Amino acid sequence: MDLVIRGGTIVDGSGNERFEGDVGVKDGRIVEVGGKIGKGKREIDASGAIVTPGFVDVHTHFDGQVTWDSKLEPASWHGVTSVVMGNCGVGFAPVRPDRHDWLIGVMEGVEDIPGSVLSEGIQWDWETFPEYLDALDRRKHALDVGTQIPHSAVRTYVMGERGVTHDGATGEDIEAMMAIVKDGLKAGALGFSTSRTLIHHYDGRKYPPGTFASSDELFGIGKAMRDAGHGVFQMTSNHVQMDYELTQWMTKFARETGRPVAFALVQTDDTPDLWKTLVRRLDEAREEGLPLIGSVSGRPAGILMSWQGSIHPFVYHPRWSELASLSWEERYRRLQDPALRRELIDGMQQAFDGPLQHDSRASYLTKSFHKMYALGENPDYEPQQNDSVKSIAEREGRAPLEVIYDMMMEQNGSAMIYFPSFNFANNDLSHLHTLLQHPNTMMSLADGGAHCGYICDVSMPTYLLTHWTRDRAKRFGPEGVLPLEHIVRRQTSDTARVYSLNDRGLIRPGYKADLNIIDYDNLKLLPPTVAFDLPANGKRLIQDAKGYLATIVSGEIVRENGQSTDATPGRLIRGPQQA
Repeated sequence: MDLVIRGGTIVDGSGNERFEGDVGVKDGRIVEVGGKIGKGKREIDASGAIVTPGFVDVHTHFDGQVTWDSKLEPASWHGVTSVVMGNCGVGFAPVRPDRHDWLIGVMEGVEDIPGSVLSEGIQWDWETFPEYLDALDRRKHALDVGTQIPHSAVRTYVMGERGVTHDGATGEDIEAMMAIVKDGLKAGALGFSTSRTLIHHYDGRKYPPGTFASSDELFGIGKAMRDAGHGVFQMTSNHVQMDYELTQWMTKFARETGRPVAFALVQTDDTPDLWKTLVRRLDEAREEGLPLIGSVSGRPAGILMSWQGSIHPFVYHPRWSELASLSWEERYRRLQDPALRRELIDGMQQAFDGPLQHDSRASYLTKSFHKMYALGENPDYEPQQNDSVKSIAEREGRAPLEVIYDMMMEQNGSAMIYFPSFNFANNDLSHLHTLLQHPNTMMSLADGGAHCGYICDVSMPTYLLTHWTRDRAKRFGPEGVLPLEHIVRRQTSDTARVYSLNDRGLIRPGYKADLNIIDYDNLKLLPPTVAFDLPANGKRLIQDAKGYLATIVSGEIVRENGQSTDATPGRLIRGPQQA
């Protein structure tokens, strides 16, 4: 036996009741589970800990980072052992040599990954999608990585500038796109992704190619997927229009192609009850046996505001560009000046009454004081309304901007304001309690690798364990939490099954030895911080956790006691995997 994990409480990913026993690993596979197992070359004492399958994160944007970072941090800090990239219709293949910078620009605009980081970090040694897979296959990885074919890249590769300007695809264009999708799936892509949301834009207000694709184009791609016999169709749409999309074409798409159709299912402030209608659509699809799947998150999409981040209420002040260009040390020194404090607060108040009145998005992000909370040293992603900036300002008789300024100055200027955008219209997560239990939903939307300057939801796997199975009971009682076995299954065998990764997600003989050993009682999310550790000294938000004793990929330990090892057992996932 290469590795024996002794005496842990095994939560095996099936949803069945936990049990105690050993886990034996040989040649990268689980060979024995339960009871007492013979001696291993390496043994780990898991007494008092839980042992789970490695987490399968199916919504990431590591498409560029995977080419320079073997560890895929910080996803690997949160028990993730397999990632799926190429979501939301953006990615880096196929690409013609003169379109490298353009694809980088699209990714920068849609997913907030600095273009300078991608330009310095990516070493382009591919053109076609199969060549991209081959390039990934040549690199070393700590985790297993799979990817999808992005619509924006495919459309532009085929149509050139006509694809960028959203011209209608001709029959010849569609045939060429179908051929690329077939070849990509045959080479090992796990699916195809697109975006139809107007939230996604780049270079000002340009929308990624594919945003306005016709039904002929979409169903042509669906036919290619049907003919290939595998692959998930992943889509991000305008969330307030999801019912229209489902009834107009997505349900028919799932029926005609037989392929899983995964769409982002989130609650918005504008349509707080629409999710109930979407659940009914999922129920109808389930009754018909259609593979229609709502991609759900375990917490709000959390915008993080800080002096070091990309977004906060003072970024629209005329002085901010000057301050942002300073070193952090000099910027923090200047921000401590009472005169500058007064200037920024007064100037933003004038902007609220002036130009920001005509910019709905800027106004939403800078004036929604009822949605702003101090994140603090113990991050609370389901805060109470009386802790909002609005409530504090009213109690203390201060202007909300004064409260925000002082909050962000705490912790030597590194404190963060939490702004729950999606999934917090009712000021709690009660609707997610329902969605997390629906059989046609899938854990998703953690966005690892993306939104470097203002969102850090990559810690979702840890949050699901700590909040939804344990900590939420403090406020909502036992009925407010979900069984540990259920939450483990949701991010292991359930996500793996949607993408036909049938060799992982369970602790059973014959399955990949992708495992976590977790001190569950002491598992804790640490506060997010800003790091400058990307190529070109690029900035990103990162978040760590305490309590992961070991994360194992194919029988090798890639992280132990909070430290990454040098092991790189991860591999490119090529297509469906059999147990």
